[in-house]
Amino acid sequence: MKPGSKYHPLFEHLQYCNQAVVTLTFAEIETLMGCSLPDSARKKKNWWSNRDSPSALQAIAWISAGYQIESVDLTQQIVTFKTFQATYHIQQQDGEIIWNADAIKALRISKGLNQEQFASELGVRRETVSEWENSKYEPDRSKCKLLNMIAKQANFAEP
Repeated sequence: MKPGSKYHPLFEHLQYCNQAVVTLTFAEIETLMGCSLPDSARKKKNWWSNRDSPSALQAIAWISAGYQIESVDLTQQIVTFKTFQATYHIQQQDGEIIWNADAIKALRISKGLNQEQFASELGVRRETVSEWENSKYEPDRSKCKLLNMIAKQANFAEP
């Protein structure tokens, strides 16, 4: 989450609140942000979805802070965020990680990157990362070696 984004204050609030569940009114979120939420936030529940997309800056704010939307009440104008701890089963063979969908997504999330940022680090398209994470394709041997190097640098899946 980039400083200067209008959702950065929400990100900071969630990042430093140290609570498993945080409930905020739309007015409280607007006070944090110093501006109004868009009309779609008041009218459409899907605005509050937990999507990892470069165009969903609002979702990047809570996801980057380690939260997901638990519930949204458009009538009461209340949103509840809940911390998430994803569980992945990282498989290894001969001391090397098997780069399946779970392992790739877990590495990306452990580095705090969205798909676009991770793709840039790997020198691939964002769609390629999405396809790997959705088991449509698997990375080739050279990308697996690169993933292993990145994983070692990040102390990923260390016992």
